[in-house]
Amino acid sequence: MHKDIFESMKKLTIPDIINRKGGEKLTMLTAYDASFARLLDAADIDMLLVGDSLGNVLLGYESTVPVTMEEMLHHVRAVRRGSSSFVVADMPFLSYQISIIDAVRNAGRFYKEGGCDAVKLEGGIEVCEAVRAIVRAGMAVMGHIGLTPQTAGNLGGFKVQGKDAASARKLLADARALAEAGVFAIVMECIPDALARVITEKVAVPTIGIGAGAGCDGQVLVTHDLLGMFEKFVPRFVKGYANLAPQIKQAVASFQEEVQSGTFPDAEHSFTMQLEVDKLLGEDC
Repeated sequence: MHKDIFESMKKLTIPDIINRKGGEKLTMLTAYDASFARLLDAADIDMLLVGDSLGNVLLGYESTVPVTMEEMLHHVRAVRRGSSSFVVADMPFLSYQISIIDAVRNAGRFYKEGGCDAVKLEGGIEVCEAVRAIVRAGMAVMGHIGLTPQTAGNLGGFKVQGKDAASARKLLADARALAEAGVFAIVMECIPDALARVITEKVAVPTIGIGAGAGCDGQVLVTHDLLGMFEKFVPRFVKGYANLAPQIKQAVASFQEEVQSGTFPDAEHSFTMQLEVDKLLGEDC
């Protein structure tokens, strides 16, 4: 019997992730569809994040705020079909802030309809009640502090957070509160590396940095940024490991030119027949 190729891959569990605290660094990248999910699986990335960043990257929105539950579920299902890795789903704006009942119900939809392994909520102390309720319902929650894109306007825009004493203390308090509420890991976005290191040392769960320096327990990036596929805006903290956008444009331009010049398709890319077509169809066709 042929086994699915995914059966040979070992998915991380929540205890596995927590036990990586202070040890082997965790890796997480965004995925929005089955094809990219398969590629990331092949590279043994620890966790795939179906981020609401898909609003910017795929759907053409100016921010993550317009992204809906239905849009997120559509992409979570696609990633789940293509991956056997640990999949985290971003809960979109207003899917968990209005009421605790909404928060649990929407998290449950990601589990039941999307097949994810965890959900991610943005915010600190203010979302801890929702975190506790979701965890009590039997679901895993990843936290997200620092620059929280859903509420970036309240933070003064897309800026580094925690640069003064008061905001640094607030971020540490947020991280501690989230850990106490039951999150299994915390994303820290756009905060000074020294502060990220201190928070990492003072909380019991792994921290995953994005623009937070090397002192975190893991790192996450938007895959399209890593690959140089999103040219509209590239954050300072992103390291480009490839620059695919120019290559994609050139490949498409070459296709356009060859079709118009008649050089594609050629014999190599066509199906040839040994018999004469008119004889095959009948000379009076």
